[in-house]
Amino acid sequence: MATRLPAAKRRGAARKKLSLNRSDRIWLVAMVAFPAALHLLLVWIPALLTVVLSFTKWNNLDPFSAIEYVATENYRIIFTIFDTNLFPAMFNNFVLVIWLTICSAIGMLLAYLLDKEVAGSRIYQSIYYFPVVLSLAVVGFIWRSTMFSRDRGLLNMVWPGEPIDWVGDGQKLFEFSLPFLDFPLGLSRNFAALLVAMAWRHIGYIMVMYLAGLKAVDNSLKEAAAIDGCNEWQSFRQVIFPSLKPINVIVIVITVIEALRAYDIVAALNEPRGTEVLGTLVTNALLGEGAGRVGVGSAYGVVLLVLCIGFIIWYVADHYRKTA
Repeated sequence: MATRLPAAKRRGAARKKLSLNRSDRIWLVAMVAFPAALHLLLVWIPALLTVVLSFTKWNNLDPFSAIEYVATENYRIIFTIFDTNLFPAMFNNFVLVIWLTICSAIGMLLAYLLDKEVAGSRIYQSIYYFPVVLSLAVVGFIWRSTMFSRDRGLLNMVWPGEPIDWVGDGQKLFEFSLPFLDFPLGLSRNFAALLVAMAWRHIGYIMVMYLAGLKAVDNSLKEAAAIDGCNEWQSFRQVIFPSLKPINVIVIVITVIEALRAYDIVAALNEPRGTEVLGTLVTNALLGEGAGRVGVGSAYGVVLLVLCIGFIIWYVADHYRKTA
C-alpha cells in the first residue's frame, strides 16, 4: 500500500519548479531588496527612532540643541490628569473606529444590492466610488467650502433655522465622566459633522472591496441555499457572508487603521477645537502651536503606534495561519 506524503511535501511537489538563470536571480533579488530597503528606511527606522525620542527632550526648532534623556517623563506628562489633550483625542479616534465600522456595514450593504445587477448599477457604482479617488485632505476642503460654510454652504441652505457654524461649533452633543479624569469627555458638534464627510469617502471605498469579493462567491452555493429553502437574509448570513471572510479581515484592519491615523481631514478644516485626534497632537507638538517638543510628540506617536500595531499583528498572524 502506497504511503501518503505529508501535506507540506505534497504541496511542494505540486508546485512547478522555476528555472532561473543568473540574470533572473539578480533582478529577483533587486526587486525584493530595493522595496524592502525603502520600507525599512522610510517606515521602520523612523518608527524606532520615534520610540527612542519619546524618552528624550529636544527642541526641533533648534536642530543643534542638545538632546536630553528624560526617561518616562514625556509619558507621565501626556497621561497625567493635567494634560487635557490625550484622552479627548483618543475618544475621538475611538468614535471614528465605531463610526467607520458602521460605514463599512453600509458599504457592504450597497455592494450586495449592486451585485444584484439592478438597472443603472454601473452609474450608482461610479457615483459611490467618486469620493474614493480624492484624498481626505481634498474631501475636507470640499466639505468646508461647499457643505459646511456658514454663509454659502449647502447644509445651511437647506437648514430651516438660523445658519449653523458646522466647523466652528465645538459644543458637546453629549458628555460623560471617567473616575480618573477631572474633565468630561464627549462628542462635539463639529466632530460629528466631520464624521459625515469621512463617511462620504469611506462607504464607497468599502463598497468596491465587497463588490470584488461578491463576484468571487460561487453561484452554486447561492443556488444550493435557495434549493434548501433559505430566504434572502439566511442565504446572506449562512452562505455569502462566511465566504467573504478574507475581505472582512482586510476591511476590519483598514477601517481601524484609517480611524486611528485620521489627520488630513481635520487639518483641512483648520483643526477646530473639539476635533483633536492623535495625529493632530503629534503634529502640533512638532510644528504647530507649542511646537519644539519632540519628546512629547514622539510619546503621542508611540501611543498611536501601539494602537495600530495590534491590528497589524492580528492581520499578519491570520494571514500566515491560513497559508501555513
